[in-house]
Order: sequence, then structure tokens, then C-alpha cells
Amino acid sequence: MPEIKEAFGFGNAICANGAMHYDLLNEKVIEEWLIPIDSQFEFVKRMRSAVPSISFATEYGNEFHHESAYVPRWDVGVDHSPVTYIEEKLVQPAFKMLARCSNFEHTSDELLEIAQREVGDLVTITHSNAGESLLEISALGVSKGQTLAKLTARMGFTAADVVTFGDNPNDFSMLAWAQRSWAMVDGHRDAPKYAKFVAEPHHMDGVAMVIEELLKLPV
Repeated sequence: MPEIKEAFGFGNAICANGAMHYDLLNEKVIEEWLIPIDSQFEFVKRMRSAVPSISFATEYGNEFHHESAYVPRWDVGVDHSPVTYIEEKLVQPAFKMLARCSNFEHTSDELLEIAQREVGDLVTITHSNAGESLLEISALGVSKGQTLAKLTARMGFTAADVVTFGDNPNDFSMLAWAQRSWAMVDGHRDAPKYAKFVAEPHHMDGVAMVIEELLKLPV
């Protein structure tokens, strides 16, 4: 987020797939919608039973913890003291949990289908990369779209005033909600089903192309 702050210099941010309302300039959390501890334990229990090769990580506060079997996707924030079982670290409500098959036994889409069936009544499950084997988990009912709608209403605006861009399932809720939404043409194959329009691929600066056109509209 510090890089985003430097680029924009104003405003707040919705982070962690809608679980966090963040003060960008002052670098502090305004609100969080967290996964209860009992839901975390039940989620892990059910998913271990459904996918024995799965492993887990959790995020709360400024902490990131993962199991030894969990291979982090990014170097930043790697837990250098992983645990055998994530249950040891399920000690407080979390803004996000992650689950992955580090052996790539299942794709992210396959894992999502399994998780929706096994724990869809317990938490919100999504993913942000079809090429990985990684799920992102939030509290039940929490999503980018839900939080965006909530914060927009507080400011006196509606879905007609909002522009969104997205490329993967964790963006689908906000693409569906906003009246002007663009799916990236090189994103997830299902993204256009949720968006009103399709933007050129990211390597062609598709987002910038749309924004330049929108700025030509009369105020």
C-alpha cells in the first residue's frame, strides 16, 4: 500500500478482498470485517477432509503465518518459522486465510469448486490467479463488491457513480455491482459474464485507455 499511497496521494482503500477499510494517507486500518476463530477452525477441518494435500496460511494484524507445507506465492512477508498445523496460529479473528495445494494437485478453479461445496455456508471463498493452486478466504458475506457498495452509500453515491476494473474471481462481485465495470480481456475466462464491458489487455494499458475515454465525458 505505500506504493499506492505515493502514486495517488489521496483517499482510502478497500483491501484484503473487502475485509479491510484502510486509511491510505495515515497508513492505518479504519474498519475490518474478520473471520471468527471458530469459523477458521471449522474451515480448516472441512477442507483437510475434502483435500488431504491442502495447506493453510492466515493473516491478522501485521502478521502472516503458514504451515510448513504451504509454499508462499510472494517473498514479502514470508513466515520464517512455519508451523506443522495452522491451528497453532488460529488465535484471533483474521481478515484473510489462504489455502493451497503446493503440489498443484488442483487448479485454483478446481479448489474453488470444492470449497464452495464444502464450506460455502461458512466463509466467502475466491481466488485471484487461475494459474495458481490458491484460495483466498474472507468472513461470510465479505467481498470487494459488498464493501465497495457499503462505503459508496456512506458517501451518498450509488452504483451508477462507480467505475470498476477486474480480472479474476475476487473482482467479480464489484464488477457485477458497478454500473460501469470492465473485465480485462486477458483475465479469467468468466470475468466478462460479470462486467458490463471488456477492456484491452493489461500489457496494452487497457485500464488507462478506458479512463482516458471516461475523462472526456461531460461533468
